[in-house]
Amino acid sequence: MNIHELSPAPNSTKKAKRVGRGVGSGLGKTSGRGQKGQNSRSGGGVRIGFEGGQMPLIRRLPRRGFNNNEFKKQYSIVNVCDLNKLDDGTVVDIALLKEKRIIGKIEKFGLKVLGNGELNKKLTVKAAVFTKSAQEKIEKAGGKIEVQ
Repeated sequence: MNIHELSPAPNSTKKAKRVGRGVGSGLGKTSGRGQKGQNSRSGGGVRIGFEGGQMPLIRRLPRRGFNNNEFKKQYSIVNVCDLNKLDDGTVVDIALLKEKRIIGKIEKFGLKVLGNGELNKKLTVKAAVFTKSAQEKIEKAGGKIEVQ
């Protein structure tokens, strides 16, 4: 088979609807738009969510909740089980974790260490926040924590 022999599969292409080409075509005169009204005019139609003057659903539903995203403290998060990938005696900080691709992006408020999993390495961990369980597990493994 050559490039000039390629063609679409049977019935996979459909001719465009040709409107306004006389009454015999079935789509003459009003071109399938009906007689009068907003949708028969060019540029006609209503915006998304418009319900004919009835109060739209989006405005009928109550607004709930509170959004504190502007002032929320966002940390780069790491679990203690992820720290097992590092060598014994390493000084762990946010830059090292980013370099080793253990965390994605460095957030504004620094690093938060969570206590999920077990730690088998003796590490010195520098972070902004430690959970109690993370602190216990690091110290139990013989490591140290430093709050920045």
